Amino acid sequence: MGDQTPFQLLPENASAFSHASDALTLFVLGVCGLFTVLIFVLIVWFSLRYRRKSENEIPERIEGSILLEIVWMVIPFGLLLVMFVWGSKLFLDMKRPPTRALQIDVIGKQWMWKIQHPGGQREIDALHVPTGVPIKLIMTSQDVIHDFFVPAFRIKQDVLPGSFVTEWFIATKPGNYHLFCSEYCGTSHSRMVGTVTVMTPEDYQSWLAGVVPDERPARAGERLFNSYGCIQCHGKIAPTMAGLYNSKVPLSDGTTVVADEEYLRESILAPAAKIVAGYAPVMPSYSGRLSDEQVFQLIAYIKELASATTQPADHPDAQLPVYQLPDLPPANRLPTRGQP
Repeated sequence: MGDQTPFQLLPENASAFSHASDALTLFVLGVCGLFTVLIFVLIVWFSLRYRRKSENEIPERIEGSILLEIVWMVIPFGLLLVMFVWGSKLFLDMKRPPTRALQIDVIGKQWMWKIQHPGGQREIDALHVPTGVPIKLIMTSQDVIHDFFVPAFRIKQDVLPGSFVTEWFIATKPGNYHLFCSEYCGTSHSRMVGTVTVMTPEDYQSWLAGVVPDERPARAGERLFNSYGCIQCHGKIAPTMAGLYNSKVPLSDGTTVVADEEYLRESILAPAAKIVAGYAPVMPSYSGRLSDEQVFQLIAYIKELASATTQPADHPDAQLPVYQLPDLPPANRLPTRGQP
């Protein structure tokens, strides 16, 4: 896998997060190791220096030092504060995907990873991605808790049944990398492994062209939307789906919510959980009537309706675009190695 050797201390660095994650880990380990050695040496030295040498010895009086007490409180506090700020910033960067990321659906089940690309290409226990492009994984579990873990990318995310979770990364080095489930999920847990193949954008487009795609998720979602009669209500007695995704939705209790994947999933399976302001709770629940894959398809269709520039799902020219590294705003762009 990649260029990793059996004696390599850390997994290969193959994502935009890996160097920053390793630096923080080594800093924390270094500080903990330094204090472990310091405390051990001081314990031994104090035991020898201040031991009782005879039965008649009267120990000398030792006065406390305010300066010393301040020092050994301020220095550890400062180091912990550095760890907290550094770790918080890295965590937020790793949990806030860019809006223009390439979105890939992932379903975990005993004992495999089922993956589908926006163009309909499917994979089992494998994931092909291009270098230099933000990849957003939208994941759910079909049965028990799984955990999507790619050591070379420094990403590890629990995948839960009954909800959507997201993880994102930017792969930086072509190669093949291990994909594990790192949450015990049953008797064949150890066999739930796969491979992430990172390719140049040109090779990735060639791979997409060489895989016979299934029906695009958005197209399948449109068929579900029509076959269940959703179009009869939405836009009339229920909110319209056009422009809904990632918009702010006012609710009947006076609050607002962002219409992300988790909100859309909840609205499909438990529509009474959050009622849109101005509308009656008339939508039936589709829990148990739709599979996880069908929920993904409906959400893909709703996402497509959110963009006025997107071709309709059944348009003859509708195809997966050539993905390039988006021009992200500075807050979303990760620095490359060697840059501040």
